[in-house]
Amino acid sequence: MAADAEIEEGATAKKGIPKLFIIIGAAAVVVLLGGAAAFFFLSSGTAEAEHGDTVTDAHGGVIDAAHTFIFNLPPMVINLNDEGDGAAFMKLTVALEVANEEMMVEIQPRMAKVIDAFQVYLRELRRSDLEGSAGIYRLKEELLRRVNVAIYPSRVESVLFKEILVQ
Repeated sequence: MAADAEIEEGATAKKGIPKLFIIIGAAAVVVLLGGAAAFFFLSSGTAEAEHGDTVTDAHGGVIDAAHTFIFNLPPMVINLNDEGDGAAFMKLTVALEVANEEMMVEIQPRMAKVIDAFQVYLRELRRSDLEGSAGIYRLKEELLRRVNVAIYPSRVESVLFKEILVQ
């Protein structure tokens, strides 16, 4: 019986050793793959950042920085559409983001058309149209569409609000 117990212990020990090697080997592979992945992601971000025209976004990713120019429009005071509540006014200061300096020169003679398009649209707005972030977003998109129609074939990248005051 003692001999049988020794044989069972030897068999158990021999079975346990291969399981241990498999577990250690799998753990080593996971660690190596994790290290390789970390090296790949970290080194690719720094290599792109060394090229010059890149910016790191809020999440740590690298994005290309576009060279844009800002074209400031004069402040506008608009009498909003009366919805029975009395007179409402809006003071709006807008800047246009354009791709390059040549675009700024191209759109300069057409600024009267842009301001006219803005004034006609803004006078039809009601105070309720400008409530909340969704209202401001719709305003921004509509102004962008109208400025691009007014200066076609030139193009504005975006409309930037510098000041919005509704009273």
